[in-house]
Amino acid sequence: MRSIYLAGVAVLAMAQAALVPVALAEDAAPDKPADIIVTATPFGHSADDTPTISTKVNAEQILAAGGSSIADSLKDVPGVSASGFAAGASRPIIRGMDSARVRLLEDGTSASDVSDIGPDHGIPIDPLAARSIEVVRGAATLRYGSQAIGGVVNTLNNRVPMTLPTTAIGGEVNASYGSVNNAAETSALLDGKVGNLALHADGFYRHTDDYDTPLGTQANSWFHGRGGSVGGSYFLDNGSHVGLAVTRYDAQYGIPSDTTYIDMRQTKIMSRNSFNLGTGVLKTFTLDGSYADYTHDEKNPDGSINTTFKNKEANVRGELLFNRIGAIRNTALGVEYQHRDFSAIGEDSSYLNPATSANIAGYIFTEVELNRALHLEGSGRVEHVSITGTPASDVFTKRSYTPVSGALGLLYTAAEGVKIGFNASTTGRAPALTELFARGGHDGPQTYETGDPNLKIERANSLELSLRVRRGPFRFDGSLYNTWYKNYIYGALTGRSCDDDGECTTGTDGELREVFYEQLGARFRGLEAQASYDVIHSDKGTLIAKVLGDYTRATLDNGAGNVPRIPPYRIGGGLNWQSKIIDAGVTFSHYGRQNDYGAYDTATDGYNSLGAQVAVRPFKRYPGVELAVIGQNLTNDVQRLATSFNKDLVVMPGRSVRLVVKAATF
Repeated sequence: MRSIYLAGVAVLAMAQAALVPVALAEDAAPDKPADIIVTATPFGHSADDTPTISTKVNAEQILAAGGSSIADSLKDVPGVSASGFAAGASRPIIRGMDSARVRLLEDGTSASDVSDIGPDHGIPIDPLAARSIEVVRGAATLRYGSQAIGGVVNTLNNRVPMTLPTTAIGGEVNASYGSVNNAAETSALLDGKVGNLALHADGFYRHTDDYDTPLGTQANSWFHGRGGSVGGSYFLDNGSHVGLAVTRYDAQYGIPSDTTYIDMRQTKIMSRNSFNLGTGVLKTFTLDGSYADYTHDEKNPDGSINTTFKNKEANVRGELLFNRIGAIRNTALGVEYQHRDFSAIGEDSSYLNPATSANIAGYIFTEVELNRALHLEGSGRVEHVSITGTPASDVFTKRSYTPVSGALGLLYTAAEGVKIGFNASTTGRAPALTELFARGGHDGPQTYETGDPNLKIERANSLELSLRVRRGPFRFDGSLYNTWYKNYIYGALTGRSCDDDGECTTGTDGELREVFYEQLGARFRGLEAQASYDVIHSDKGTLIAKVLGDYTRATLDNGAGNVPRIPPYRIGGGLNWQSKIIDAGVTFSHYGRQNDYGAYDTATDGYNSLGAQVAVRPFKRYPGVELAVIGQNLTNDVQRLATSFNKDLVVMPGRSVRLVVKAATF
């Protein structure tokens, strides 16, 4: 209860401060240019013009965060945590929801991996190749399917250029070294044009050893990765464009709670196209798609293969945008198709036999300007899902689901610089492949899982209230949310252990923990907020004070206890100095002890995280050259993630110092 109180008091204090009028000093910092969140709506609105709060992390923040996963780049975003299973396998978690409830995208198309099949499986998108990452919740998530109940994480990398560059050629090179794991990292990109043809190329390389922790070296925590892309788009004089890119990702990484390692590779083709339809009712038609061939081998230390996982996936979305019709400011009508073939060969192939899924959906997204102060967003989606596989009964099974979802959002401008948002939604989700058809041992997470082919559609009914304040040097973003689940699907630990043959006992003799996929009502509620204030703003630079906090509580109905693997509360803040020559900052976060753990799980202790960084641009003639020193976990605290399946065996990295060099011509 004390943890709830601390988090609640902190966020309420920020909200109270947000409502205090702040006089605009003559030299106060003007509002920065609107940051467009392309994932939040089909219409390219700024982050402040949507009922739910969306977040964008830029390339500089991604580079400073370090880490080999998208989740590492989002660690300072309120409401977002990480599964933290391995250096190469850490999936973003939004408000306690992960896996099949958070849709991962690359430039708006499917990540096309198997990270939803097991927590030891990585995401074939490296942060070194990202230009920005967007986290979106609310009505717009229905554009991306039932896997977006918790939200959407979209990595934008411009591999298919969306605009024609203003210069003939430009580029960027980054290199860094990290002390905690002897990390050597480098990345480079080029953007250019030839007439109306925009071209892009990028590549990255990352090599880390086992990382150090306050308790010693974490065995088998290394990561090696490399990849790249080439792409181009042709722009017509009327604003239309067609584009294509080919990407390759290769990585090998150890599983810290085991002796095995994963050898992953993916080849993907992406296409993004937009056609200007004129000035009448019809505005534009966009057609985006991807096809990916993904494989990973789970190997022993000697290189022999235990199991090979394969995933071939196609994703296509067509979207028609309409111009304003009376009070209806914008409308998008779309259709999406996704087809997935999954298979596994080898020792763990019994965990999930070959399975396929095919989804076809239609959706609508619209905005209505009720008056100058009140803006309404509405969306709806009908999705038909066909899934085939073989559960533990060994009887080939076909299942079909038709989830229907809808959302309504309101954004009210209460005063200059003060906006209040409200969002209500009901979202249906078809069960995922593992939830239906899991049928055996999986050595990575050390579980013996059994799915249920008779699972029903999971439904989430959500309410959310948000507050945004932009008053001179003061900024505040805060949200309160409550979600009621009907037929919530979760992996329930039974307290028994099993061997690879499925012989299970009530003791701990077996190496694998028994997990059954079950359905029950559940409730998620929580709050998240962040605030900043420009303490100093002058020609020499700006000193910004920041504070943030988040908290999620998730329980099962009928007295069944807590939803497993929910992050604890977090509260933190810091100071940042920004100027033309030097940027510097320090942040401190406290993560609470997680006592509200699931059945047969364990508590995790609270810990502190202290980070600091200094970046210098020493050459006036070459402003794109930057040198940085970044420190993380400077308190060298023992950090275990409550969200991780292997938290009892794995400690997060200890004190780290990174040296970064960046050179850009943009």
